[in-house]
Amino acid sequence: MRRAKVLFLVKFFVALAAGYAFVAWRPVNDHVVVPFTAFLASIAGSALHLIGEPVRVAGTEIAGARFGVNVNNGCNGIEAMLILLAAIVAVPASAKARAAGLLIGIVVLQVLNQIRIITLYLLGAYQPRLFEIFHTAVWQVAVIGAAVLVFVVWSNRIAPPRLPSGA
Repeated sequence: MRRAKVLFLVKFFVALAAGYAFVAWRPVNDHVVVPFTAFLASIAGSALHLIGEPVRVAGTEIAGARFGVNVNNGCNGIEAMLILLAAIVAVPASAKARAAGLLIGIVVLQVLNQIRIITLYLLGAYQPRLFEIFHTAVWQVAVIGAAVLVFVVWSNRIAPPRLPSGA
């Protein structure tokens, strides 16, 4: 059992490092990450329009008369997705189970991330004193925590915990 835990940790950290290196690689960042982040900003801008916030979206920036925010790396949910990916890759599972876990996890994380972007814009516009604490602490913990929770739920479904013998 101890060997399995060590193997999980090694696989997890190798996959996580590889994932971070991949998304930090300039061609991937410039041609995949930045356009993805701009797409997220446009969705948040559309949602803000739906609730009556007159904002403009230019690339990764969302701006209104009261406040503007730039959705940067670190605010696009990619780190949480990389943590989830690394954890799922580190667990012995079928490709189908991994794909399902990743798909569900990515959807959950990006829906939560959209809520984060929208609420951060609204906090910046209407409660600016709360913006920084929500930006740096509350939402960071919530999104990473959601990635961990998705992994725990997924891993318990594909590999339920075994009771010790004699229990």
